[in-house]
Amino acid sequence: MNAAPVLKIIAGALKKAKIDAVMIGNAAAALNGAPITTIDFDFFVKNTGKVKNKFKLLAVELDAILVPPATDLSRTYRIENDEAGIYLDFIDTPLGMASFESVRSRSEAIVFEDIDASILVASLEDIVKSKTALGRPKDMASLEILKMTLNEKKNHREP
Repeated sequence: MNAAPVLKIIAGALKKAKIDAVMIGNAAAALNGAPITTIDFDFFVKNTGKVKNKFKLLAVELDAILVPPATDLSRTYRIENDEAGIYLDFIDTPLGMASFESVRSRSEAIVFEDIDASILVASLEDIVKSKTALGRPKDMASLEILKMTLNEKKNHREP
């Protein structure tokens, strides 16, 4: 499946909602070359006082619903559009990741020139750190694949 059309829609909507975010999680790992699949897109979001209102705007832009955090301990917001197959999770403090600015500085952009929008994708190194810190069974299941991909990328860069 080619995710480019969905990513383009998401990039345009993030731009319109003025949300500063970096894609993390398995979708970002796949974009970094890891042979892994997922059905949702996770984002590390820069938490400003206005970000919750921006999520509402993003949900409208994507013709989706905004699901607030399930518990007081969770700070993950979800935006869902079942018909379009768009599931976005926004996390302002992902475990194992440094500051938003540092993760952003190591990310790479997927640029959609025709709509003048882009999506930032976290480095595979940052994704591995986060999954290691999370330690959930689903993260541990993919961690070895991510580490192998990271090693292959590093070895490929060497002369």
